Order: sequence, then C-alpha cells, then structure tokens
Amino acid sequence: MNVLVCGGAGYIGSHTVYELIEQGHSVVVADNLVKGHREAVHKDAKFYEGDLRDAEFLDRVFGENKIDAVIDFAAFSLVGESVTEPLKYFDNNVYGTIRLLEAMNRAGVKKIVFSSTAATYGEPENIPIVESDTTVPTNPYGESKLTVEKILKWSDNAYGIKYVALRYFNAAGAHISGEIGEDHSPESHLIPIILQAALGKREKIAIFGDDYPTPDGTCVRDYIHVTDLADAHIKAIEKLFRDNTSSVYNLGNGTGFSVKEVVEEARRVTGREIKAVIEGRRAGDPSTLIASSEKAIKELGWQPRFNTLSRIIETAWKWHSTHPNGY
Repeated sequence: MNVLVCGGAGYIGSHTVYELIEQGHSVVVADNLVKGHREAVHKDAKFYEGDLRDAEFLDRVFGENKIDAVIDFAAFSLVGESVTEPLKYFDNNVYGTIRLLEAMNRAGVKKIVFSSTAATYGEPENIPIVESDTTVPTNPYGESKLTVEKILKWSDNAYGIKYVALRYFNAAGAHISGEIGEDHSPESHLIPIILQAALGKREKIAIFGDDYPTPDGTCVRDYIHVTDLADAHIKAIEKLFRDNTSSVYNLGNGTGFSVKEVVEEARRVTGREIKAVIEGRRAGDPSTLIASSEKAIKELGWQPRFNTLSRIIETAWKWHSTHPNGY
C-alpha cells in the first residue's frame, strides 16, 4: 500500500511512518518542518517539504505518486497558544485539511485517517469517555479538530471520501530503537518535561494543582504509547479498505495515572532526583481524562502493547538520555 503521511516529520507522524515501513508499506511524507524534524523522517520514506495550504504543492505530491490512502497529522497542537491565537489554529488545522481534501478529491483518493484529539470532548460527562459522549471543546485547538471531523462527515456525504477520525489521549514514549522520539519547542508534554529535569535541563517541574478530586489531588490522565497510536492508524487504514465505512474511535489505555504517579515512576526509571513543586491550577484542566477504547479494540482489532507507565517512560528515557538536545 502507498500511504501519504501529512505531518510525517512530527512526533506521532514519524513513529507512524516507521511502523508503516516496518510493515512493508511505501510511504510519502509531506511536512512543512515548522514543527517537525527532517531527521525524524525514515530514510526509506519519500519526503516532500511543503504546506498543505498550498494547492500546487499538494497536486505535485499526488501527481508524482500513486497514493492509496492518506494519514493527516499536520496541525498545531498547543492548547494554550490556541486560546491566544485562535485564527492561527483555524487557518492551519482547518484550512489545511480542506485543501488536502480538495487535492484528494481531484486525485481520486478516497480514504483518509485523521489525527483528532480527546480535546474534542471538553469537560468529560463520563469517565471513561466513550465516542458518543457530547463534544463541547473548551479551547480552539479542540474546536479546530472537531470542525475537521464535521468537514470529513460532509465530504464523505458529498464526495465519497471515507475517513476514520482517531481521538487520542496523552501520547507518550518513543520508538523502541531509540532512533526517534519526542522533541517539541517549546515542550508542553508532562513526561518529556519530567525527563528534561532528570537530565538537568530544567531545575524543577511544576505540578499545577494538588487539590483536584483525585486520589492524590493531582490531575489524572490516560497515557498511550506513540507506537501503539501508530499501529492504530495502520489498522484504521486496513478497516477503510475492508469495509469502506467512516468511523470515529478513542485511543487510550483505559487507565489513568496522576501527575504525582508519573513523577514517581520517572524517578524510579531514571534513578535521578527530580524536583517537583506545587503551583496553582491551570485554567481549563479537567481533573480526570480516561478513554474507553473498547470500540477500537473490537472494530479495529487494535491492542496496545506498550501499556504500562513504566514501559512508556523507559522508552522515552532511552530517547531523551541519548538525545539530550533533541534532534
């Protein structure tokens, strides 16, 4: 199968490219390298540098390659930044995908897997969260992803472009080889921030709030290994070719870990002192986010393999300890 991976130089995209190639597929990567890293792209993938908002660029990619399916990771994803710069997020995340769908339609490519997010739900009405729960995003990032999900629905209706939208929770970990991993600037994810403190790159880490209605007072999140996410994207493509129906799935481990538990496990894995200080709550942080992935397990035949917190942190530490300055 020939797969176009948009945003394939980014964190989750690069891991998905590795999994696709390891499973024998041919991969074309399109990335503008605003957030991604050229060094993260697998050597056997064909790489194009360009922006999804550029119709000529997309027509060239589709014209020069036989594409069977598309996986779209290309997006800005900083929740806080999306609140202060919402137009930047709608322009990139929504307009970029509209341009991609237009190019797919011109090229006759009718299958796409879309990288969505748990942020589409907003404040959860149930724990664990199921796909049929109400979607009321509390930030423009989540709103932009939900908007694209709606655009996909109507594009399916009008043009027959079948899609799977994958709403995932806290992506974490790194490729088991240690060759690629997580490198954001600025870094906003908890586990890399903790490991930067373990490496002496940060003096301390901040725990935002210890008065939540959780067992230890800190926020609880569902961490899913990036390679397990990658595997789910491939299984989603296989499902599209198998039954040609559009669907939405949650991806998580179904288990929550508090911020304090993550810090403690990182201390154990690294053998390092990691200084943590309690600060005030951040606006808009729900106390608990845990996914139900039963639908994905049942319909995609997906099963997380790296599903313990220790395994997730061990793979992340292998990457960060050998790439202290990232790529």
